[in-house]
Formats: sequence, structure tokens, C-alpha cells
Amino acid sequence: QVQLVESGGGLVQAGGSLRLSCAFSGRPFSTYGMGWFRQAPGKEREFVAASSWNGGSTYYADSVKGRFTISRDNAKNTVFLQMNSLKPEDTAVYYCAADQFQTPRAPERIDYWGQGTQVTVSS
Repeated sequence: QVQLVESGGGLVQAGGSLRLSCAFSGRPFSTYGMGWFRQAPGKEREFVAASSWNGGSTYYADSVKGRFTISRDNAKNTVFLQMNSLKPEDTAVYYCAADQFQTPRAPERIDYWGQGTQVTVSS
């Protein structure tokens, strides 16, 4: 059974930066595509960024392209989301996601979810 534990959320002013981490355990990390999703109050969960299982490709939502960067450290079984130039509309609970041999980009097709970490961006 895969376990995902996010950390790094918090309160930041607009224009600031945060780095989210997701620690993966339970299965071979290198066989899992990893992704980040977010859900704001009253809204559906949406795709933010993803890394293919072999680390060869990354994908981003248009709303975060150029500001967010996803990366993975296979030696530490961890995936990161570096978030720069944060905006109030980035405020949401951010969830880590994992799919074996797939790139997690559709929230209805995710194998495993983390518990989420709150990111709040003040104006």
C-alpha cells in the first residue's frame, strides 16, 4: 500500500514562494508517476503539475506554467512542488497523487492520494 505525506504548506504573501514536499512509501517509487492537484473551497479538485514515472516528462496547468516547478528525487522517494510568484488565486489545499506507470493528470483516475496541505496566499 502506497502512503503519501505532504508538507510545506503555509501562509505567504502574494509574490512569495513555497516549496511543497511529498514523501512516498510502500512501493517502488521509480515506477510511479507523481502529481500535484489542488482544491479551493467550493471548487472541484484540479490538476496542477505532474512528473512521468521515468522522470522524463513534466506537465503543468496553464495557470501555473512558468511559476511552479515539479521535481522528484528518486533516492529520497520524494516529489517537490516549487511555487514562485504566488497569487491569491493559488490558495487551496494541495494534494500529492501517485499512479503506477502512468502520469497522474486526471483526478478521477488517481491510484493514491495524500492527505493534503493548505496553502494560503494573502493579497
